[in-house]
Amino acid sequence: MPPDRSKRNKTTNRQGVSEYDARDARDASPIVQDPQAFAAGPSSRDESRMGARRGYTRAVARNIPGPSASMSMFSEAHHFNVGGSIQINSSQYVHNPQAQSIDGLKLLLDNIAPNAFYDSRARFDPPKCDEDTRVEVIGELMDWMNDRENPQRLLCMTGAAGAGKSALQQTIAERCANAGILGVAFFFSSQDPTRNNLSRIVPTIAFQLGRKHPTLREYVSKAVEDDPTIFDKTIRTQMDALVVRPFKQLCATRGFDPGGFPHAILIDGLDECSGEENQAELLSSIKDCLLDNDLPFRIFITSRPEWAIRSALRSKPPGYLHPIAYHFQLSDKYDATEDIRLYLWKHLQAIGSQSHDHRAQSLSWPSVEDIEKLVWAASGQFVYAATIVNYVSERRSSPVERLQAVINWTPEERTFGRPFEALDILYAGILTAAKESYEAVDTNQGRNFLLLFRAHQINSDQRLRVKWPAHDFDEFLNLERGTHEVLVSDLRSLVAFDSIAPLEYVYVRFYHRSFSEFLDSETRAKNLFIAEIQVKEYVSEAILERTNRLSLEPRSSSTSATSRDIFKMDALLALALYSDEGQILSDQQILALAQNDGWKKFDSLVPRSQFPRIAGTPAKFPQMIRVFLRRLRDELKDAGSADALQHYYDKWEKEGSIHG
Repeated sequence: MPPDRSKRNKTTNRQGVSEYDARDARDASPIVQDPQAFAAGPSSRDESRMGARRGYTRAVARNIPGPSASMSMFSEAHHFNVGGSIQINSSQYVHNPQAQSIDGLKLLLDNIAPNAFYDSRARFDPPKCDEDTRVEVIGELMDWMNDRENPQRLLCMTGAAGAGKSALQQTIAERCANAGILGVAFFFSSQDPTRNNLSRIVPTIAFQLGRKHPTLREYVSKAVEDDPTIFDKTIRTQMDALVVRPFKQLCATRGFDPGGFPHAILIDGLDECSGEENQAELLSSIKDCLLDNDLPFRIFITSRPEWAIRSALRSKPPGYLHPIAYHFQLSDKYDATEDIRLYLWKHLQAIGSQSHDHRAQSLSWPSVEDIEKLVWAASGQFVYAATIVNYVSERRSSPVERLQAVINWTPEERTFGRPFEALDILYAGILTAAKESYEAVDTNQGRNFLLLFRAHQINSDQRLRVKWPAHDFDEFLNLERGTHEVLVSDLRSLVAFDSIAPLEYVYVRFYHRSFSEFLDSETRAKNLFIAEIQVKEYVSEAILERTNRLSLEPRSSSTSATSRDIFKMDALLALALYSDEGQILSDQQILALAQNDGWKKFDSLVPRSQFPRIAGTPAKFPQMIRVFLRRLRDELKDAGSADALQHYYDKWEKEGSIHG
């Protein structure tokens, strides 16, 4: 937690800096090796002079008469200086401006976030890339950073949760520091109150830049002294006052070469800054202040593809950053499979070589088969591989046994091991936040977010043999076309959309295979779990409601055919698949169909040629009709409805629509 500022300055040392502040500035970060060099107090000579002035001030004050005499002696005087130190006004006894001076650098130090530095103690042992992994990605990023002639001075890397963005940012920060080009590095963290919001980011940027040049440091200090309330103003105002203006003053200094100033500004984890509006404010301030003013910085930002950065970078309609930023889509552009394979081999063998279990020390451990199973399960996301390595590395247990627990783990076995606990915390946090945001919107009240999302998940992985485009599936659920986009708006770090041209079909795709497994497991998802049977019942009921509302009136030539035709083509097949060929439908649902001209409506939907041959699905619809016939005759004793349905069944067989 950040220190309680109300308790600061209780004890003041010789130089006018409280003992707490001096210790805080010294210990806050390894970057600040000597806080006194950055925010130095007065020298001993100055202190002696100040002491003499204070003594003189007290002596003069003792000889000043009371209020009435003061008003008489200086009744016509104002802003009268004595010895350059004491100012006397007709309405005041003594005013000493020296006693109220502001130390701008010290005030700046009070408002920075040392935990956000790339080499902060708070981030000890941060994730970074192994030397032989992500070589191509790192090479491209460093080439961009070093290309000062490239007009695109902003690079935004987006990628799935756990794709390795922070590890790449840490690696780039260290390489830039070693090359002498690192100006700023700021790592957001949702768990740290000093760096999960915008309150300290601009002072931290100004502080780090100020350390690179003493004259710039003086200009930043002067800006704070001129407006000590600057830290309570908007991000754009802060950035203009503490970064843009001081740097422009530096550029105007004779002999200064902007090309030699450390130009890399790195910001990691924008999505971990709380509040979409805050993320958007930072992005727009960077554009307006750093990019539009043509300062010589190259800015590299990483983030999950959440709304603020996604909307700013989109191409249609173009976002405000689209024309000027290089959008680096990590999860889509680079296949990390081989890097994950190398990572697993290297780290698991290192764990085995130090294990007390002789089986782990064998050159045959882990097996090629085990590694390939893990690589497949990782589905290109480093977070899965890192989670497995961390679980297996427990020194109080056998790595062989723990790896086998991962390989063989199934939710049904209710094993004691929890190899995916770290992943589950990640998934649960993202899913819970998305659920709360969706259900907080008044027009979404009454809709079950988890049920709707789970339905799209089951459709997306084709477990029922057919995968419908997301827009069409929205209609099956009796929702507006495009509802899926709103539904997953806050889950874009876990799911993506794939488009198929030229049909413009859009399908939901999960980045993480392990996320889909999380949703399938009650053991892992816990209170976020929705059983598959609930989804089947919900989808079946939605299709039946749509069917019962279907009009049998002839359609006018001017009526749009899109919605009806989509439903006509696929609704009966979807009903057969999701209802388990009619097995899970209630008696009331079947009777409602019979009483609402359901068989005649089915007839209007049945294709006049055979159902599409999709992995055996043509048999699903006739099997559902046979289930309806049996239940109407044997269980519901409704011979009339059964005979009416039999008439249509014979008709469809004769027409070749179905095969009994």
